[in-house]
Amino acid sequence: MENNAFWVKPQEEQEFNYFAHPTAVIDEGCTIGAKTKIWHFSHVMPEAEIGEECNIGQNVVISPGVKLGKNVKIQNNVSVYTGVTCEDDVFLGPSVVFTNVKNPRSHVNRRGHYASTVIRKGASIGANATIVCGVEIGEYALVGAGAVVTKDVPGYAVVYGNPAAVRGWACQCGSLLNFTGNYARCDECKKAYEKLNDYTVHAI
Repeated sequence: MENNAFWVKPQEEQEFNYFAHPTAVIDEGCTIGAKTKIWHFSHVMPEAEIGEECNIGQNVVISPGVKLGKNVKIQNNVSVYTGVTCEDDVFLGPSVVFTNVKNPRSHVNRRGHYASTVIRKGASIGANATIVCGVEIGEYALVGAGAVVTKDVPGYAVVYGNPAAVRGWACQCGSLLNFTGNYARCDECKKAYEKLNDYTVHAI
């Protein structure tokens, strides 16, 4: 039974400091941080790097070369393809879709030419959103459910729609910001922000 590629030792027999459900497939050559949890039927492939205290939901694929920072939360049914990097504290909602080739053809092999997609620290992506490869989603940005992201998203921006467009701004805590002139203070956590232009907001 130990030769079955789909069998993983029960947690009590593992010598690792992370948890993997017995149905998960953890390939040799990947790196998984302490206190990370990997749930039912998920697959972590070689050369993937997962940070500490991450939570990988059910039926998730982490492809070779993917990099996940600390405390990344991935909900069920997400495939994170080669070329994707998620920094610390990123949230990926259920069934988020990534791509890594802009012009795929079944008969053309474009392995090794994957576009890079970067999700910056603290960003959240809602359920069923599609992230077209080659974009950067800024820190603490909030991507709405079902959005189709085709270009870079500024930090702290709230985007949704198809194609996704900036509809507002969000605090690091996730509350929406209401600007008076170029300044806003979060109603929930009281953090202050300054708007430098129509596409640039930063915490002050």
